Amino acid sequence: MRKGLKFNRRAFTLLAPLALAACAGQAMQGTSGVKNADVARVENYFRTVDLENTPFLQTWANGSRGGGLITYKPGSLYMHYTAPHEMELRASGHHAVFTDAQQGSQTRIGLAHNPLGLLMGNPVVLSGEVTVTNVQKQPGVLQLSLTRTDNPSQGLVTLVFHDVANRLALSSIQIVDERRHVISISLDPV
Repeated sequence: MRKGLKFNRRAFTLLAPLALAACAGQAMQGTSGVKNADVARVENYFRTVDLENTPFLQTWANGSRGGGLITYKPGSLYMHYTAPHEMELRASGHHAVFTDAQQGSQTRIGLAHNPLGLLMGNPVVLSGEVTVTNVQKQPGVLQLSLTRTDNPSQGLVTLVFHDVANRLALSSIQIVDERRHVISISLDPV
């Protein structure tokens, strides 16, 4: 390796959020009408979605897994974990509360700077304060990535939908926070 080009982990760690922000800042410039139509379909999905006790599997950043049942309506989220032990997450508007029954703890989370907050609007609007950074479409699958317009480095949410017969069904959510920790949630819609 040439002198001066040595890999510097600390510099990479400091510059990675800027790279994420730069990529997000280029969000869908010159998007086609098809991509705009897909964004509108996702907004419509979130206006009418009513997930009620849908099974989910979550993988945390450290690789551990858990699961339970999720209920989501526009502006309101409830996740009841049965594994690895009893826990729950309740979110609405700009706040969430995470309760861990085994630890006897409760954590309050502000969603104004948390990627989860991107999905808590009522209705969910994918413009203005939210920027769609990427739309990918394959047969039977639609994927959108979202970030906050004013501060993309706060995180990224990627939504994956089953897209069959022009009907969307949310199948997974991937959340990357400002520290680049990745949480994946897979749904099993009925």
